[in-house]
Amino acid sequence: MAKRHDYTGKDVQDVYDGPGGLLWEAVMSEQIHSGGPEATDRLAQAIGLKSGMHVLDVCSALGAPARHIAKKYGVRVTGLDFTKTMLAKAIERTKAAGLESLITFVEGNALDMPFKAGTFDVVWGQEAWCYVTDKDLLARECYRVLKPGGKIGFTDWVVTGKVDDALLAKLYESMAFPYMETFKGWQEVLQRAGFKVLDAQDQTDEFAKCFDEYKKMVEVDLKPTILQNFGADLFAFATGLVNLWRDAAHAHQVGRGFYIGQK
Repeated sequence: MAKRHDYTGKDVQDVYDGPGGLLWEAVMSEQIHSGGPEATDRLAQAIGLKSGMHVLDVCSALGAPARHIAKKYGVRVTGLDFTKTMLAKAIERTKAAGLESLITFVEGNALDMPFKAGTFDVVWGQEAWCYVTDKDLLARECYRVLKPGGKIGFTDWVVTGKVDDALLAKLYESMAFPYMETFKGWQEVLQRAGFKVLDAQDQTDEFAKCFDEYKKMVEVDLKPTILQNFGADLFAFATGLVNLWRDAAHAHQVGRGFYIGQK
């Protein structure tokens, strides 16, 4: 396991129950991951989602990816999250979309999932597992709740190059990450849990382009809204964050990993 930093689940809850959640939604839309619906479709197609499958979305946040795949691919989705504000909004928006018959949201911990073994056809995640404090335990829980032959598919923020400790600490502090896996490290985590890795892609170049867009949105398009609704301090924090991650992504120090595995 990579060196842990002192950020816990409580820190994540504080971010997404507070202005941080609103800020990320304003920048990334309600999908709250880079690449938007197109990235969700790419993951869905790589997994091979089919009508009738039961998908577990681990760290489901506002539920936008769950709604997208339920509506487009006809799957049933159970969303698991432990952030009360995100869960409440996910339930409200899913009801408004008329998708509550296909989607259920459950409050719970990704490291101790409240589901029986062999429940799901697919375990799904998009750029949220960087917040999880023990990736090996997470992978073992994903393996446990999957049916034999079931697939895991996810994207995550990862270390893709050489990063000195001082910069890594700044990156983690900006996002309240306990640690990130390396691109190769996630493959090893999956294998230790028992998965066969079917696909692994380093998508750092695309990730960097997304941060080019976020820089413009924060510094230009959303600047008046952020200043009015959140104040100068949060605007300064947001501009610092997007530039920090943009520069590191363009230097190929951090990026996005894409993974498909099978039980």
